[in-house]
Amino acid sequence: MSVDTLAALAVSLGASWASGLNPYAAVLVMGGAQMLGLASLPHDLQVLGSPWVLAIAAVLFAINFLADKIPLIDSLNDVLHTFVRIPAGALLAFGAADQFGPEAATIAALLGGTLAAGSHIAKTGTRALINTSPEPFSNIAASFTEDGLVIGGLLLAIAHPITFLCLLALFVVALIWLLPKLVRLALMPFRRLARWRRVP
Repeated sequence: MSVDTLAALAVSLGASWASGLNPYAAVLVMGGAQMLGLASLPHDLQVLGSPWVLAIAAVLFAINFLADKIPLIDSLNDVLHTFVRIPAGALLAFGAADQFGPEAATIAALLGGTLAAGSHIAKTGTRALINTSPEPFSNIAASFTEDGLVIGGLLLAIAHPITFLCLLALFVVALIWLLPKLVRLALMPFRRLARWRRVP
């Protein structure tokens, strides 16, 4: 596998993984790196460096940044973002791999959507557990940690693709082991809501 192929694979999977946590931060990091000349993204993703795309992503990131710090709103925000993070992960993966042909891009989109779903479930499940705490500090710390992971992970994917892919493989192994527990945690807000509705 060539260096260019490895780099495209790292960007494709990195964008998908990051989208499951925060698609707006993913667009800002990748688009900012493209605009500042710190990286040369695959052709179909170079549009992320557009000032208009970056401006919209920045506004949505700011809204999400605030919502992410308030426990109840954060849980609702995570549920609603199921319909944003997973498609965004698939779309970014498709764009990163489109240079290798439609078959490769379609496979990348399927893998990217799956990876975004995995990181989204991991985020939603852990935050559902953290949100049970009455104090806001653990929620805020978790939110900052997730944003830091997205920024650091994508910069690593761009600068050191092989290292990133190795770490991503470890994440996938851990996610497979934790998935049943994370799904139960992610469904916790719905169970609470059902209990509240049954109370006369």
